[in-house]
Amino acid sequence: MSVQTRFKAIAAAALAAVTLFSMAACGTSDSADSSSGSSSGSGSSSATKGYDVSGIQKDDEIAAMLPDSIKSDGVLKVGTDTSYAPAEFLAEDGKTPVGFDVDLTKALAKVFGLKAENTTATFDSIIPSVGTKYDLGISSFTVTKERLEAVDFVTYFKAGSTFVVKKGNPEKIDSSDLCGKKVAVQTGTTQEEEINADNDACKAAGKSEITIQSSKLQTDVTTAVATGKADIFYADSPVAGYAIEQTGDTLQALGEDVGVTPEAVAIKKGDADTAKAVQAAMQKLMDDGTYKKILDTWGVSSGAIDKAEINPAVES
Repeated sequence: MSVQTRFKAIAAAALAAVTLFSMAACGTSDSADSSSGSSSGSGSSSATKGYDVSGIQKDDEIAAMLPDSIKSDGVLKVGTDTSYAPAEFLAEDGKTPVGFDVDLTKALAKVFGLKAENTTATFDSIIPSVGTKYDLGISSFTVTKERLEAVDFVTYFKAGSTFVVKKGNPEKIDSSDLCGKKVAVQTGTTQEEEINADNDACKAAGKSEITIQSSKLQTDVTTAVATGKADIFYADSPVAGYAIEQTGDTLQALGEDVGVTPEAVAIKKGDADTAKAVQAAMQKLMDDGTYKKILDTWGVSSGAIDKAEINPAVES
């Protein structure tokens, strides 16, 4: 959410509400490690399952690296925008967070000997709350120079951005020239920043402005294009791929993925001990194969990396 093609898994109540999405599930889940924020639906979450983290053992050495201020209550509190399938979204019950980011959160918590608590929040509210309301932010955050001024990061994934239009591109949209077009994006994402910059260029060239439709929820962004309210949307490639699959013949990608960059766990700025602990835990999951199994479960292994880094260098 931030820059991000993939898969099958789940029924999110918000998507069902617009009658556009229907999802199945794969794998198993560790329901004891699932927590939630907002609720917007009903039904059983048993049909929505991810990777079973129950076999992951605490690593005492790594757990000792985590500050007492985080581990003293036995809970790893994580802020997550659960509108971003398949990374993080709500199960059929409308309140249980699921997705590959959620499974990675639970796996990290297991390494630390803690219980994971994913709390639903709007994307743009998470980083300001890391270190106070949340121990970590895990919600497909792309590493940018601007965000690095606010938080520290530990990388765990890579993704690009994808433009999506209606199947067949009936409006003949050219992603290289969006002046005068209606473009949907999620609020607070790097894609929104890019489209705002494109709009400035349109105005500077004396062309028609882009009508930017910014929504708090990615589900609303997807729906805008599927229903014709917007001409095109721009999102992380995993999210775009998932939306295309779940809408059947409604949507298609336009062009190739662009701007592949790292995604990372957000940590309170200057909290070096927590950053080192998260880096060590994530690297352990990568090295022992758990990380790949989680990504495979959700069909997103193309975004795998082999080294967790603290505050990597980025161009923008």
